[in-house]
Amino acid sequence: MIEQRRHLYLKAMGLTRWRRRGDPGSAAEDKTEGVAESAAQVVTGAAPYRADRVEEAVPPGSTGETAGLDWQALQQKVKACNSCGLRAGCTQTVFGVGNPQADLLVIGEAPGADEDRQGEPFVGRAGQLLNAMLLAMGYQREAVFIANILKCRPPDNRDPRPEEALCCEPYLLRQIALIAPKIILAVGRISAQNLLKSDIAVGKLRGRIHRFGESDIPLVVTYHPAYLLRSPEQKGKAWQDLQLALSVLRGDPG
Repeated sequence: MIEQRRHLYLKAMGLTRWRRRGDPGSAAEDKTEGVAESAAQVVTGAAPYRADRVEEAVPPGSTGETAGLDWQALQQKVKACNSCGLRAGCTQTVFGVGNPQADLLVIGEAPGADEDRQGEPFVGRAGQLLNAMLLAMGYQREAVFIANILKCRPPDNRDPRPEEALCCEPYLLRQIALIAPKIILAVGRISAQNLLKSDIAVGKLRGRIHRFGESDIPLVVTYHPAYLLRSPEQKGKAWQDLQLALSVLRGDPG
């Protein structure tokens, strides 16, 4: 049953698992060919955990002053931040959603228009595909934590500027310290290059385990779901990346 469900989630990602004729389970899998839509509905049904919103504004200060902040105080500080100027042009900050004690931390680039409206990272079609990717790994959306390099939407969904990423970095670093994940999944070019302080293309960064920060947290790079929607032929490589991340979570040697 678990294997059949995983097959459904892989179908929602747009991936097909091939079996030799006569292999056990092949007939059962053939019956799932018409249910990708049902799998997609399961994918979008999770209600992510949200830390309680605190309405009292905290006077903005240096974004480097995050050491020692607990989860709620950090969320307040993000909400009140005006360090890079993006806050004036966005609807709300997007702190992140999920389990603040997650083993798996997913980090994307920046909120888009849908994320800015809803105050939640990875919604819309790209979010649905990310949910499918997580479910293929065996994780519900609310079981992981999902954040971005930036907490505010850049105008016209442009790429984050280096100085903007630098302003937001203390918030993200404090989130990472508080979560203490077993692994970070860097999703897309902006995330991977900022986290690894590199200008190397995603295609060359993926496929191996990197190490992040003084805590030496394992980090795996994969393609952004929005890119996978445009380039579905790359989904097989993305699944390889997810399997690599799973090997770390399982504690496999290597």
